[in-house]
Amino acid sequence: MKDLDLTTLRLFVAACDLGNIARAGEQQHIGSSAISKRMALLEEQVQAPLLERHRRGVVPTAAGLMLLEHARAMLASADRAARDMAAYQHGVKGQVRILASVSSIAESLPDDIAAFLQKPEHAQIRVDIEELTSSEIIRSIREGLALVGVCWNAADLEGLQTLPYRCDTLAVAVPAGHPLALRDSCSFSETLDCEHVGLPASTAVYTMLARAAAIIGRPINYRAVVSSFDATIRCVRAGLGVAIMPREILGMAGSGQGGQGVQGVNMVPLTDAWARRQFAICFRDGSRLSPAARTLVDYLAGCAQAG
Repeated sequence: MKDLDLTTLRLFVAACDLGNIARAGEQQHIGSSAISKRMALLEEQVQAPLLERHRRGVVPTAAGLMLLEHARAMLASADRAARDMAAYQHGVKGQVRILASVSSIAESLPDDIAAFLQKPEHAQIRVDIEELTSSEIIRSIREGLALVGVCWNAADLEGLQTLPYRCDTLAVAVPAGHPLALRDSCSFSETLDCEHVGLPASTAVYTMLARAAAIIGRPINYRAVVSSFDATIRCVRAGLGVAIMPREILGMAGSGQGGQGVQGVNMVPLTDAWARRQFAICFRDGSRLSPAARTLVDYLAGCAQAG
């Protein structure tokens, strides 16, 4: 079989995603007849039907789905290569795109990356950060859409290589004057009598709390669901409910009585063992990381060891 053409693969992916060759042509700025011809040649090349044609459009066959997975990975790799080569034109010797969970970005990851970039030996490395949920990060790494991710280590990391990153501790954020505000600590089960402010169901924090509540056999009464920890804190301060969130985000290390890092909000440590979370640096194959990515991964792993 001859080498697969990237342009044809890009058109194939567009046709599968849009379910219509004409719309794929509009997106890729090429006539639908030209796409149809390329698809026919591609099927001849791989010696298998790739698309089922219907009156309303096209859907990939079983062989098409297999090629689609490989095509996405090949195109992502080609795009990374193009970006890396473009970076050399501007004097940057390495470019790393890292996918990170909302908690890791809200806590220590930006500071760790900033410290990494300030080192003279890393002056010609560029690091780009993209925020995703832990499940999205893992899926992207598995599909070859990114090389490095930082996520909750209790997520399904099977098939990926990992290194430990930093830890955080979940606590209860409560409005000043709340009955729990004067407590030195409390259990998660005690918070279930209160209305909660939470993050979306796609986040690692939501998943962890849902599991804990299921074990207890009680529901979590969400009064507000917001998309960021900043919004969570504002809702708690306004008295809309309590929130389970990383203690580190408010910069607190003490108890509810002494921990009022944001005016009107107290942080009460949870006594549950699962409240201490470990984050992981994940990648598909350490031997295939670029030198810049390997350097960053090793540095972040060192941050975990340093505390």
